Amino acid sequence: MGTLAGKNLLLGITGGIAAYKCGELIRRLKDEGADVRVVMTPAAQAFVQPMTFQALSGNPVHTQLLDPHAEAGMGHIELARWADKVLVAPVTASFMARLAAGDASDLLSTLCLATSAPISLAPAMNQQMWRAAATQRNLRQLEQSGYHILGPASGDQACGDNGPGRMLEPAELLALLGGEPSGELAGKQVLITAGPTLEAIDPVRYISNFSSGKMGFALAATCARAGASVTLVSGPVSLATPRGVNRIDVQSCQQMHDAVIGQKDIDIFIATAAVADYRPAARSAEKIKKSTDSLTIELVRNPDILADMSARSPRPGLVVGFAAESSDLAAQARAKLETKKLDLVVANLVNQPGGVFGSDENQVLLLDRVSQTELPRIEKRVLAEKLVQEIAKRL
Repeated sequence: MGTLAGKNLLLGITGGIAAYKCGELIRRLKDEGADVRVVMTPAAQAFVQPMTFQALSGNPVHTQLLDPHAEAGMGHIELARWADKVLVAPVTASFMARLAAGDASDLLSTLCLATSAPISLAPAMNQQMWRAAATQRNLRQLEQSGYHILGPASGDQACGDNGPGRMLEPAELLALLGGEPSGELAGKQVLITAGPTLEAIDPVRYISNFSSGKMGFALAATCARAGASVTLVSGPVSLATPRGVNRIDVQSCQQMHDAVIGQKDIDIFIATAAVADYRPAARSAEKIKKSTDSLTIELVRNPDILADMSARSPRPGLVVGFAAESSDLAAQARAKLETKKLDLVVANLVNQPGGVFGSDENQVLLLDRVSQTELPRIEKRVLAEKLVQEIAKRL
């Protein structure tokens, strides 16, 4: 039996082709010792008959908001109180929109609002629907509301497209769901940097880069769910603060350096921020006018936040750096590992197909003192889960 033994798990199924995978998912959940009850939306029943999941779970499948067989007809309240955990898989774009809006128009959306149990969502949809601005806006709203997003994976889709939007496989969902309360980082103090820094030239212009902060924010959310006390020092980004994370906003490298160095008793330091290596030697108090054909700006080197944290005493128990390179990935990452005396480097090519900065996906190479492992291109949220597992193993 696993970490789900004796738990009451409510499995919600919405109307996507990935609903067929839920038979295997139910079997694995029961093997872990969970008591599984299934709730299906009307659209889900068009893909798989409720009788299938009733036979696999050993419990009646719930489909009606006002169930005449439930006590006082309030089945959604009974189920909401019964559940220790809620997993909705697959989650369609339509269901995400309803949850984000607080729409309780069917049994499943109603009990998601009525339960106090932690809720995990496993999205599954066409890659273009996943990337749509409305879906991403709903995703941010759900994350900010405390929903745990599992996936999606990237790959071939039933419609013939290829890209992000595949529901995670049952084994992956089980690992993430079972690992959620395990407290891999329980009691640990985690400090993370994220986003770009801005180095002012004058009151109007600055030097910066294309970092969106998505990787750092995903790691902050995952570390918090793993039980850590997380402080996130972020450059200017348009991202919501993950639930349970203490956020410090900065602009320049020097501000980020001061905020980081000022933190005490850090167990794990993860430097995902794309920090400007140089800044203007002098910031003009007035806007520089376009008066000449050329302009020379003297740059001076910024402090090295990662190296300073690795070298300080007392040193964090684990120091993790990120390396964004354009060529010779392994060699460049290995050099960074050694020169800055890091415990782990997460390296990626910025010119990989699909890009890295601003993208929801990444493909990385993990290096430590004795090994290196290449991970496929996956969603940054899924990558964050894998990185936290790697970090936990090294503590």
